[in-house]
Amino acid sequence: MSIRFDFVYWQMMFQLLKADHEIVYLSSDEREAWLQSTRERKAPLVRLVRADIDWGISLKRDIQRALIAVDEWRRKQFRRQLHVINIYVMMYPPVDDWELHVQHSLTNDRVHIETFVMHAGNMYPILHELCERFQQSMKVYVPDDSPILYDELQSFKKHVLSFAEQMYENERRMFERGKARWTYVFIALQIAMFFILELNGGSTNTLTLIEYGAKFNPLILQGEWWRFFTPIVLHIGFLHLIMNTFALYYLGPLVEKLYGSSRFLFIYIFAGFAGSLASFLFSPSVSAGASGAIFGCFGALLYFGKVHPHLFFRTIGMNVLTVIGINVAFGFVVPNIDNAGHIGGLVGGFLAASIVHLPKERPRLGQWLAALLTAIVTATCLYIGFQRPPADEAQLVLALSKQYIDEREYGEAERMLALIHPRDAEAYKADFLRAYIRIQQKDYDAAKQYLYDAIEKNERFHEAFYYLALLYAEEKNYEKAKQAVERALQLQPDDSQYKQLLRELEQLL
Repeated sequence: MSIRFDFVYWQMMFQLLKADHEIVYLSSDEREAWLQSTRERKAPLVRLVRADIDWGISLKRDIQRALIAVDEWRRKQFRRQLHVINIYVMMYPPVDDWELHVQHSLTNDRVHIETFVMHAGNMYPILHELCERFQQSMKVYVPDDSPILYDELQSFKKHVLSFAEQMYENERRMFERGKARWTYVFIALQIAMFFILELNGGSTNTLTLIEYGAKFNPLILQGEWWRFFTPIVLHIGFLHLIMNTFALYYLGPLVEKLYGSSRFLFIYIFAGFAGSLASFLFSPSVSAGASGAIFGCFGALLYFGKVHPHLFFRTIGMNVLTVIGINVAFGFVVPNIDNAGHIGGLVGGFLAASIVHLPKERPRLGQWLAALLTAIVTATCLYIGFQRPPADEAQLVLALSKQYIDEREYGEAERMLALIHPRDAEAYKADFLRAYIRIQQKDYDAAKQYLYDAIEKNERFHEAFYYLALLYAEEKNYEKAKQAVERALQLQPDDSQYKQLLRELEQLL
């Protein structure tokens, strides 16, 4: 007789599997199964038990044991609260007053267990209540006795377990829809570019980084739009390269296999662009690195979690969220980290993934809306970035110009100095550097004019008067030279160089 209710037990399991549940635990004797919804993370966990329990106290103890076991599983799944529907399938109920043990739900601070005892006398009323609870129909029946019922049961069990295994196989295939190709292309490219930087001035040399395409706001404002993309393959120092290479090596294949190579390429490049765009908006520093694109991979995984929340949290979810949280917090705490680029890449990766969606799924209205939203956000950020007043980056431009002058790359220095607006508060220093370049080129008339321009912008700029004195002395116009150096001494009375030049000029006069 009990084999008939074995059949009921396996029928219920099959009905739950068809209703988008999956088995998360099956006991070795296959008489206890835990199932959870694959659609809604907050849906109750279903505990299904095939047991013929004689006494109510045994039933109570089993429920208490289940409470401990389920609470331990909840902690491993990082679930704050868990509701459990606990269903016993048995031929006959316990012989004593067992109802008191199931009328009041067993609970602790985090787990709430609601128990149903289904037996021959109440099977269909309990089944009706469960259908209302799950909001679905459950076609379960008690088979008649038959000589071949055992064989039918074994065949049906095999079918149910095969169905569950196929569900797992379908989930596994979701993570293997493509092959990691572009990941290794980008790894090779960023390593190759690192050696090119090292051979041409060093990867930590700001001038070299700018020359090879690092994000530099003034040049972007001058129309060098490619600097939104080229920083993806540039890295500042060996440690930066190693960290991002390892991150891409472990994270890239997962995302590329999940989305496929063509989708991954779009996600990675757009996320890198979004990271550079966010850095352009919020950070004046020269920056480079694949961090924005790598954070875009995290954003793509977050989108996967949005589409398949249960599978996400059951597999990679908590690890992904933990790593994102640590890296963002690290960026806020540690100086010289372009956190704007990281967050921009994260958002960009999420938006890019929402546009391309997951492979082998039909286009959705949400994809078109995501594309429209992405276009609006991107256009707005670009408009703001190019129309807003430029940030005060004159000091950085002047420093870079001095480096170019030290290396006798006067053309590049002039190109940098052209980025400083004539009305900028630091414009007189740009004129002074132009004068210095003209002196090195023996164009003294142009040098004097730039020095006068600097003095016109800042009449207390004593260095300009000193250099004017030197230029006039070179022309043997000692009277004007003396007037210029005397003005420099009025502004800087204690300067020994100025005093020495004045003494020499007085002797010559």
